[in-house]
Order: sequence, then C-alpha cells, then structure tokens
Amino acid sequence: MEALLASTAVVALAEIGDKTQLLAIVLATRFKRPWPIVAGIFVATIANHFLAALVGEQAAAFLDGQWFRYLVAASFILMAGWTLIPDKFDEDEEAKPSRFGPFLATAIAFFLVEMGDKTQIATIALGARFQSVVPVMMGTTIGMMIANVPAVFLGNALIKKVPLNVVRTVAALLFLVIGLWLLAQTAGLLG
Repeated sequence: MEALLASTAVVALAEIGDKTQLLAIVLATRFKRPWPIVAGIFVATIANHFLAALVGEQAAAFLDGQWFRYLVAASFILMAGWTLIPDKFDEDEEAKPSRFGPFLATAIAFFLVEMGDKTQIATIALGARFQSVVPVMMGTTIGMMIANVPAVFLGNALIKKVPLNVVRTVAALLFLVIGLWLLAQTAGLLG
C-alpha cells in the first residue's frame, strides 16, 4: 500500500505543468473529445510506467547493495532539483493528431513524450525503491490521471488558475524528503 500511495502522490505532483500535461491540453483543444483522450493517456501511461517500474525493480534486484540504495536516494534528491525547472512543450514532439483519431493520437504521443520524462524517471526510482512493479505502476498511473484528466476537461482555464511555481515547489520538497529519508535509512540513522 505504501508503494501505491507514494507513487500516486509523487507523480501527481510532479506531473503538474509537465510537458505531458501541456500535451493533454493541446490534444483536448484540438479534438474537443475528452473521453478518448483520457483513455489514450491511461493506456499510454500503463504501458510506459509498467516498463519503467519493471526496469527499476530489476535494477534493484540485480544491483542490490548499500551503494545502490544510496544511488536511489540520490536520484530522488536530484529529481527535487529537476522538478523546479519548468517544462516547455515542444509541438514538434507531438504525434500528428490529424492523422489519427483522438485515442490513438493521444496514446502514441503520450507514450513517446513520456520517454525520459521526469515522471518516467521517478517511476524507475520508485520501482527500485519499492521493488514492486504493479503497485508502483498503479500508483504512477493514478497520479498521471489525477494531474491530466482535469487538464483534458478544463484545458487552458486550469493552467491560468493553478500556481505552477507553488505546485513545483511542493513536488520538489516531496522528492527531497523521500530522498533524505532513504539516505538516512540506508545510513542506519532510522530504525
């Protein structure tokens, strides 16, 4: 349950203002059909984050050792800094939605844009931390949906109302706390 809840919170906060959230707004504005877009986000996220959590779990199982736990802790601390850097959406990264329907365009675009993204890297780190693919994938998928479904339905109006700097700061603090907690735990400072 800890893996599910932590994964949900980390990704929901990290996703606010992320390029995939901006992509959701662009697709919603272009297609004006929210449900196929939501379904495409869901399918792409499950596929992408399942693979990311699996990579993290396998890396943790293969590289088990105190140095690897320090590396996972450091990755969360680095994610804290990365989260403070605003994403900019590059429309060249977007799949050509006019060729596909909203579901397929969204699924393809989200899967590709999520590659190497903050939330994918966080999913790998969470998979390594919890060594449990399904709860991590479920949590990160729920987190993506929490952040992106309102973006699909509310679009640009949501972006104008949400103070992204505050959300990025809260997400960065969450990453920092998790990283410092893992660091203290690995060093034997916590029971």
